[in-house]
Amino acid sequence: METRSDDFYPTRLERPTPSFERRDPVIHSTGDDRTNGPLSETELAQYERDGFLAINNFLDQATVQKFREDLRAYEDDDSILRSEGTITEPGKQEIRSIFGIHELSDRFDRLTRDPKILAMVRQLLGSDAYIHQSRINFKPGFHGKGFDWHSDFETWHAEDGMPRMRAVSFSIALTDNTPFNGPLMLIPGSHKTFVPCVGRTPEDNYQSSLKKQELGVPNDRDLKRMADEFGIKAPTGAAGSLIIFECNTLHASNANMSPWPRSNLFFVYNSVENQLEQPYCGNKPRPDFLGNRTNTEALQPVTEDDVRKTG
Repeated sequence: METRSDDFYPTRLERPTPSFERRDPVIHSTGDDRTNGPLSETELAQYERDGFLAINNFLDQATVQKFREDLRAYEDDDSILRSEGTITEPGKQEIRSIFGIHELSDRFDRLTRDPKILAMVRQLLGSDAYIHQSRINFKPGFHGKGFDWHSDFETWHAEDGMPRMRAVSFSIALTDNTPFNGPLMLIPGSHKTFVPCVGRTPEDNYQSSLKKQELGVPNDRDLKRMADEFGIKAPTGAAGSLIIFECNTLHASNANMSPWPRSNLFFVYNSVENQLEQPYCGNKPRPDFLGNRTNTEALQPVTEDDVRKTG
């Protein structure tokens, strides 16, 4: 596959290519957009340095409980289990992820438009934003499988056509995150380097990669080099805690061999100035529940009444 002239981050190549420094800022806002928001300058500096930020007790327990009740209802809903946006564990009927959740759940939709969250998004992206992707991740006790090391941006760039690094992920824990139930692991500082990956992307690769990712995975050499230099962090915290992480931060999670489940809400904001183009891997675009191309208008904050309904 020939590299496009507008491709700033070539990947899925025929042969290994050296990693290189990212070509986009980490924080896109300047001036008042940077300073007038919920995140302090200390928090912004930490995000810029590490590529992620952990905030405990972001949602109160009453709101978390409402989302847990929704989750249990989804597990018992055969129509959701059969939906294309529902991914099951390899070889099993246990749910791994439900995608497009903000379009299934009014409560989740209101949360994505929470004024405080959107203000943080503007601080980080320097613009209005829309939801690129949303999901609930399940990792049941004893049997929940892990997620391999990867940069989300590498996949969104190659398979969705996201042109630049101007997106951010929000992950809110619905269960306590402990060292034992497969918490999110991140390599701080890895977001500053883009690691091209090797291998031609098959059509409809998502049908297998969402169960177990084998393409778009950085090579062991680059992973070890960055882990040796920066270490690995696994933020833990009670249900309701929030992890904000930059789209190019390398992350993974272990299998859950503990008896305690781990579940989280996950939603991705993309700048309205970073609209998807044709996938850079040369394939047709993935479905909208993975890379939204339909509802890309700037999100508007919910009212205080709507925020109360979330809980």
